[in-house]
Amino acid sequence: MRALTASRAGILACHICGQIHQAGTEAHRLSCMRCGASLHFRKPDSLSRTWALLIAAYVLIVPANVLPVMKSGSLFGTENDTILSGVIYLWTSGSPPLAVILFMASIVIPVAKLLSLTYLLVSVHRRSRWAPRERTKLYRVLEFVGRWSMIDVYVAAMLTALVQFGSLMTINVGTGAIAFGAVVVLTMFAAESFDPRLIWDSVDSKDLRETENF
Repeated sequence: MRALTASRAGILACHICGQIHQAGTEAHRLSCMRCGASLHFRKPDSLSRTWALLIAAYVLIVPANVLPVMKSGSLFGTENDTILSGVIYLWTSGSPPLAVILFMASIVIPVAKLLSLTYLLVSVHRRSRWAPRERTKLYRVLEFVGRWSMIDVYVAAMLTALVQFGSLMTINVGTGAIAFGAVVVLTMFAAESFDPRLIWDSVDSKDLRETENF
């Protein structure tokens, strides 16, 4: 027996203010009676928008890790530091905890988020019925941890603002930091664009496998 959902009952909530509405098949043409926002049962073009943002993030993650995120100059010369070189420097200079934090926030979490979003998208496209509850929890975790991936961008920005000593020493944000910031923003938007309710569509009815193809 198919479970009764809000969409089948013609009930939908405004994604802006949360106002509940009773609507029919033309719900996508309605507006919220409280705030005027456009109403829809699902996030419009969720899969295509998420794929586009995710692919862009995959493209930018390469320069984000290869190009320098910080450029420092002094009387003794200039030095360019990438994310990984910063991790190595912290580790060898006697700050293993900071090195681990930077490594997790700047390398492990962004890559894990990209791979996790890819897994969720592929599983939806393949109409997978495996562990929908666990996949939904994975999506919630991705939403929560995404904001912490910006830690090295914050560090570079603060150093740029604070450590400016004229001709003695200067620190500037490198191209890699811009690319990394773009990766973080794109993955955040991709997670926001993904509709987790799509995970449950194939679980709700086996007939969806036959009526909708990848």
